[in-house]
Amino acid sequence: MSYVDFILNLAGLLLWTKWRSLPFDPFTKRTPATLVGTLRRAAPSRFRRWHLLAGIGLLLFLRALVYWWIGAASHWTARLDLNVMSLSFRSDWFGRMFLFSVFSFGLTLGVFYLWLLLLSLLRGKSAAAEPVHRLVRVQLGKTDDWPHWVKAILPFAGGLILWWLASWLLTWQEIIPRPVSAMHRIEEAMVVGMAAYLAWKFIAAALLVLHLVNTYVYFGRHPFWNYVHDTAQNLLAPLRKIPLRGGKMDFAPVVGIALIFLIAGLLERGLVWLYSRLPF
Repeated sequence: MSYVDFILNLAGLLLWTKWRSLPFDPFTKRTPATLVGTLRRAAPSRFRRWHLLAGIGLLLFLRALVYWWIGAASHWTARLDLNVMSLSFRSDWFGRMFLFSVFSFGLTLGVFYLWLLLLSLLRGKSAAAEPVHRLVRVQLGKTDDWPHWVKAILPFAGGLILWWLASWLLTWQEIIPRPVSAMHRIEEAMVVGMAAYLAWKFIAAALLVLHLVNTYVYFGRHPFWNYVHDTAQNLLAPLRKIPLRGGKMDFAPVVGIALIFLIAGLLERGLVWLYSRLPF
């Protein structure tokens, strides 16, 4: 069931990205001054942006029904992993299954935007890589132009606020223990906010793996590989003063991947310990 939930989250994410990018579709935003602006669709389109949002809502509702029907019969317990804690949802209650459906998609959407935010922070200055970064800009909107220090604290601030709001609903549904005080709720939200940075380890490691492959395998001149090179070089900037090159071998990406998972592992252990020390 977890694999089905993952696939349906990806389907919802595709609908969301299409909803965000639809205003930038050259066929829906045409100007006569360009060649694309002279093109017309073969048939009138009745497709609207709100249809995509409605599709996401219908997907979340219908899969909650399926989880409720199948999960109750198979005694399945839905779980969400938030690094510092795991949330469990009983499948014999439709209300909790719908809540799980919404939260599961929300977590997928949040991780996706955390990845885009890291790509925005690591954005290079190369004009050859700009066509690829334009895809990031479409999803982030004006956030892509915000100062680096603001984008750097967004995961913490966003995780803190979202968890503080969600905790009220989760305690009402008795999914998590009720905080002993208002300060305890804020401390819990701060830990979750710091844990949001752990989502960066996957996209950062993937960038370095692609950069490592592209270093020794020539894939041609393509904006995608220019983008991978620029972002990976910015990610490896703290290691530039360390001699990690031997002959034709560059060990910086390998060391970078190891450091990413080492730091992420230590941070996760520290946050789990910190969360366990909170009063309940």
